[in-house]
Amino acid sequence: MNKHPDQPLNAPASLGLANFPTEATSKGIASYRKQLIAFGVFALAAVIMAFTVPSVEIAWVMAILLFTIYMFAFEIVAVDVAAVTIMVLLGLTSLLAPIMGLDKGLVPVTHLFDGFSSNAVMSIIAVMIIGAGLDKTGVMSRVAAYILNVGGTVESRIIPIISGTVGIISSFMQNVGAAALFLPVVSRISARSGISMSRLLMPMGFCAILGGTVTMVGSSPLILLNDLMRTSNMALAPDQHMEMWSLFSVTPIGLALVAAGILYFVVAGRFVLPAHKTEGAKGSNAMAYFQDVYAIDYDLFEVFVPPSSPLVGKLVDDVEPKSRIRVIATRRSGGDIRVGPGALARDVGFEAGMVLGIVASPLHLKLFVENYKLVKRSQLKVFAESLAATRAGIAEVVIPPSSQMVGKSARDVWLRKTTGLAMVALYRNGETLREGDGIRDLPLQAGDTMVVHTTWEALARVEKDRNFVVVTTEFPHEEQRPNKVGWAALFFGIALFLVLFTDLRLSVALLTGAVGMIISGVLSIDEAYQSVSWKTVFLLASLIPLGIAVETSGTAAWIAQQTLSLLGGVPAWVLQAAIAVLSTFFTLVMSNVGATVLLVPLAVNIAVGAGADPAVFALTVALATSNSFLIPTHQVNALIMGPGGYRVPDYMRAGGVMTVLFLVVMLGMMNLIF
Repeated sequence: MNKHPDQPLNAPASLGLANFPTEATSKGIASYRKQLIAFGVFALAAVIMAFTVPSVEIAWVMAILLFTIYMFAFEIVAVDVAAVTIMVLLGLTSLLAPIMGLDKGLVPVTHLFDGFSSNAVMSIIAVMIIGAGLDKTGVMSRVAAYILNVGGTVESRIIPIISGTVGIISSFMQNVGAAALFLPVVSRISARSGISMSRLLMPMGFCAILGGTVTMVGSSPLILLNDLMRTSNMALAPDQHMEMWSLFSVTPIGLALVAAGILYFVVAGRFVLPAHKTEGAKGSNAMAYFQDVYAIDYDLFEVFVPPSSPLVGKLVDDVEPKSRIRVIATRRSGGDIRVGPGALARDVGFEAGMVLGIVASPLHLKLFVENYKLVKRSQLKVFAESLAATRAGIAEVVIPPSSQMVGKSARDVWLRKTTGLAMVALYRNGETLREGDGIRDLPLQAGDTMVVHTTWEALARVEKDRNFVVVTTEFPHEEQRPNKVGWAALFFGIALFLVLFTDLRLSVALLTGAVGMIISGVLSIDEAYQSVSWKTVFLLASLIPLGIAVETSGTAAWIAQQTLSLLGGVPAWVLQAAIAVLSTFFTLVMSNVGATVLLVPLAVNIAVGAGADPAVFALTVALATSNSFLIPTHQVNALIMGPGGYRVPDYMRAGGVMTVLFLVVMLGMMNLIF
C-alpha cells in the first residue's frame, strides 16, 4: 500500500539517514573483502587437496565441492542460482575433459538433469499441490485455528504444538511431505498470531527431519537399512550375521531426538531463530499502516455478553456511536457466526450469551466493557478463523465522482448490511473522522476515503462495483472452495494409503493425490503450478548431479577411508562417533540415500574389526544421515527457505547447535539402549 497523497514522507537527517550511502558502501567493501579472503582460503585448500588425493577425478570433485560450500556459506549468489551454476559446471566438464586431464566428464551429460525427474523432486512437487488443495478447501485454516485455540499466540507454546505434530506425522510419511502439508498451517498461524514465519518454520522443518528417525519407515535411509544389512550378511561369517531391525526399534531414539529438538527451540529459539519479515506478518503491518496514515489506534477485540449485562435488549445502533466502537461480527449462544454482507445491521439486537467481534481503540473498548459489564477475552477464540488476517481486515475504499453513493450516507444505503463494509473512519479534506463523529450520517462526497473493516471476499466483490474504488490491493483474492473438502480429503487419503501400505514409488503415490485434486476441481491446473516453489525444485534438482559426482568418482569412499584410517586402535564408541560425524558430513553434500549405501558396508566392516555390534554401527549411519541442518541441502530445509525468508547463515547459526545436539542425543540413546 502507498501513503495517502496528503501524508508527506520525510527522511530527516537527524535519523542518521544522510550517512546511509557511506555506511552501506563501507559495509559492502568489508563484505567483499571477507569474500575475497575466504575465496583465497578455499582455493588454497583445493590446491593442497590436488596434491594429496589419489586421482585427478577426485581432485576436481573436491575443488567443485569446496567451491559449492564457499558459495553457500558466503551467499555469493542466491542458493538456487549457486546450485544451477554447479550443475552447469559439472556439465561443462564433458567438453573440457581433455584440458582438465580427465578421460570423460565428471557427470555424464545424459544424466545431468536426472534430478528434475528424481523421486525426491517429483514427490516435493506433488505434495505442494496436495497441500495447496487442502488449504483451498479450508482444511488447513481449521487446523491452524485449532492450534491457535490450544496454544494461543505465545511462541513458546505454538512451537511445541506445531513441531511435535509434524514430528509424529513425519515418522510415518516422508518428512518433506509432512513439512509441505503444514506450510499453509504455519502461514495462517503467523498471520493470526503476528509471529514471523521465520520464527515458526525452522523449528517445524527441523522436527520434520527429526521425526524421520522415529520409525523404520520414517526416512529413506532407514527403509533401505535392512536390505543393506542383508547384503552385508552375505560377506560375514554365520556367527556374525546381523538381525534385522523391526518397525519400532528406533522409536525411543527418535522420540528423544524430537523432544530434544523441541526443547532446543523453546529454550534457545529467541537467540538462534531469525525474525525476518515474511508474508505471515502482513496483517499487523496493515494495521500499523492505518495507524500511521490516519492516526487511528484501532484494534480487533472479542467480548462476551453475560446475561446480567445492561447491553442485553439494546440495538447495535443504540450503542455504537455513543461508545465509539464498531461491531463487525456476532455469534448467538449456540448459533452460527455472522460476519460479512447480510449478516449485520444497525437494527440487530444484543442477546445474553452473545459473542461480539469489535473494532475500536483500546481505550474506548475498555470503557465499553466497563459500562456494560462485559467480559473481554485476551485473544480471538470464536472469531479466530472468520476474522483472521487471511480472511478479513482493514481496507481503504474511495468514492469516485461518478459514484451513485455521492450525496448519500452510509446509513441511507445500509452500507454494512448490503456490502459488508463496516466503516470505522472517514478521511475528508485532510481530516480523519472516526466512529462517534457521525460518519455514517454524513452524505458522502467525491474523493472521500472510507476506512472500512471487511472480509476479503466482500472486498473482492466491491472491487467490481463502479460505485467504489478499492485502494487496498494487497489482500488475498483467493477463492475458497469449502464445497470441495470431500474431494480433497478423499484424494489426500488415497495418497496417504498408497504411501503407507503399498510398495508404489513415493512420487507416483503422491502424484495420484495431486492429479486427483486437479481433476476433481479442488485446484485448477494454473493454481497447481502456482503452488509449487520452483526455487526449491531447482535447488534440489541441481544439487543431485554433485552427489552423483562425489559418489561415482570415488571421492566419498576416499574421504571415508582417510578419516577412519586415522582412528586405528581407539575404543568402539569413538569409532561409532566418527562414523556418525562422517555420515553427517556426507549427507550435507550428497543424498542421504547415497551416503547410507556408501557408508553402511564400511561401518559394518569397521564394527566387525573392532569387535563391536555391526548392526548398531549400520543403524548409526542410517540415523546420522538425518542430521542435516547446517546448510539448506536437505529437501525440508530447501522447502522452507523461501517462505521463511532464511539465508544460509541462519541455518548455520541454528543448525550448528542442532547438529551437535543430534549427535550427542543419538549416540547417548544408542549406547543406553543397545
